Amino acid sequence: MADVTDYANLPDGPVVKGKLSRDDIMMRGGMLVIALYLVVTLAFPLYAMLSKSFSTFRFDLSQYEFQVSDENGVFDGTVLNGAELNAQTGVIDEAELSTGSDGRIGVTGFFPDFSFRSPVMYQIRNTSDQGRFLVGSTLQDGTDWVTLDSNTFRRVQLRPVKSTGFDNFVNYFSTPALFNSIKNSLWIAVVSTIVTVTLAFWFAYALSRSCMRFKGVFRLIAMAPILVPSLLPGIALVYLFGNQGMIKELLFGASIYGPIGIVIGSIFFTFPHAFIIISTALAISDARLYEAAASLRATRWRTFWTVTIPGARYGLISAAFVVFNLVITDFGLPKVIGGQFNVLAVDIYKQVIGQQNFEMGAVVSVVLVIPAIFAFAIDRLVQSKQVALLSARSVPYQPQPNKRTDTLSFIYCTLVGLFIVGILAVCQFAALIKFWPYDLSLSLNNYQFDKMDGGGWGSYYNSIKLGLLTAVFGTAIVFFGAYLVEKTKGFKTGRALFQMFAMLPMAIPGMVLGLAYIFFFNNPSNPLNAIYGTMAILVICSVTHFYTVSHLTAVTALKQMDREFESVSASLKQPTMKLFSRVTVPVCLPSILDISIYLFVNAMTTVSAVVFLYSPKTSLASIAVLNMDDAGDIAPAAAMGMMIFYTNAAARIIHLIVSKGVLMRTQAWRTR
Repeated sequence: MADVTDYANLPDGPVVKGKLSRDDIMMRGGMLVIALYLVVTLAFPLYAMLSKSFSTFRFDLSQYEFQVSDENGVFDGTVLNGAELNAQTGVIDEAELSTGSDGRIGVTGFFPDFSFRSPVMYQIRNTSDQGRFLVGSTLQDGTDWVTLDSNTFRRVQLRPVKSTGFDNFVNYFSTPALFNSIKNSLWIAVVSTIVTVTLAFWFAYALSRSCMRFKGVFRLIAMAPILVPSLLPGIALVYLFGNQGMIKELLFGASIYGPIGIVIGSIFFTFPHAFIIISTALAISDARLYEAAASLRATRWRTFWTVTIPGARYGLISAAFVVFNLVITDFGLPKVIGGQFNVLAVDIYKQVIGQQNFEMGAVVSVVLVIPAIFAFAIDRLVQSKQVALLSARSVPYQPQPNKRTDTLSFIYCTLVGLFIVGILAVCQFAALIKFWPYDLSLSLNNYQFDKMDGGGWGSYYNSIKLGLLTAVFGTAIVFFGAYLVEKTKGFKTGRALFQMFAMLPMAIPGMVLGLAYIFFFNNPSNPLNAIYGTMAILVICSVTHFYTVSHLTAVTALKQMDREFESVSASLKQPTMKLFSRVTVPVCLPSILDISIYLFVNAMTTVSAVVFLYSPKTSLASIAVLNMDDAGDIAPAAAMGMMIFYTNAAARIIHLIVSKGVLMRTQAWRTR
């Protein structure tokens, strides 16, 4: 019999890898397809935008040569270089040589004695193939001499040469008005975050820690701002505190156009986001901790700081960064009520739409992305450190009736509810009166959108079409992608990369994504250029922009399903797609319906993500609100905003009814 030690000296056997089944190959292939979708609709456009921010245009005066004749039109052969002429005259300083793609410089300043009535003749040429200049509207890019009389020579304009560098960033940070936008955006975001999180915390605390009445009503009111575009509260504030506002005296002479209006409007549209997160954090409290505090005779104030706040700290931090991100990246509200108070998102719009300076728009976008990604990264870091607060032995906290606490909670919630309902009521009032403040009679004239700038009723129907297409295709792509990444066996590297791309959209502001789509899809050499200006690009942008939250919702639902389902299916030799359609989809149907309504509502209300991408045929309701406000049609803008609100509210109601009927058929097993 061989010695046992002989076996220890045997060489290691070959590593046996399991053979991939047909289902494994199909699932990995599906994951790669959706990952490719995210690369094409997110990574490539962002790369194009980043490249654009480093694309600089600069005048190279050394590439131009001139000759000047005498008064008889005879040239003596003396060649003058543009750079040398500028060094002698000092007409153009160094900073002016760096410009945008549309930059132009006249040449007559190089010749102090120039007169367009003079009989003197001029010659100009490029010294290299890269040089370019205009004679009127005719582009000259050759190296041959061009002879011009004095009157024509004054129409010569030099054109810049494209290069790569940091000149755009240098120009941005050296321009005080643009640089101040960073400070303004950060200040507005910080103030709005502090106020919103504070108000939302006490609102959520009142609902979860009291026995007051009408909790359901207050929850519905708190969620109402999600159903409207962010620029709608700006319109309401104009009617309340504008130059002819209803209660403008309450500002004691201060102007609503600026930081005050932006902060108040930001509180309105970010309140439900903070409330959802904080109320979830407060809902998972363990009653045993409060019983222990009571047995130790701790005061309610001490219990609040030692039990309640520590238990909700992750929710508070997460809510703060979500609100900060929403405020600093918002475009609609500052555009409506910001006045001369510049912020980063509006700067992008002004650079692109107002000045057609796409390079500087890309620079501002890069600057805006930095705090957005920073806030997102910290939020994810905080969430990764969160530990479970509820165990199998935990006892859910049940508030006890307390007349004083219940009364104070009811009063506070009523005040917050009046603020939210008041903003919406003012918008509806503005939409129904003929002409504020001179004719307050009721009328439906403001709903005659076809007579207004902005796209008419067609823009409203386009928004519904966009919402439905985004909900259908977005839900299918997101849920199937989440299923593949969650249920695929092995393939750790591929799954990790997929998760990274799935998380990235949340950190990218909508306006930045829209601008990136211009640079990528509007390139004639791009085979996908055909979708630019169509409804397809709006759907793709909306699905990509709101991908992360939908993905997280789907992954959360899928994690609740045990992997034994896949094992049983494999043992019965059933294909994965049959398991997906017969088991996974029915079990996760509540989350699928939630994803669909989330995508529909956000597609209806988004402004920043699509403001650069719509065409006359694909104008949207939210864009119509913006355009009508720009044109001075504020009342019709309010009317269109309220149409968006009622449409989203109706969609929510239909969603609840459909969900209830479908879930009774597919979720009966949950009640057994």
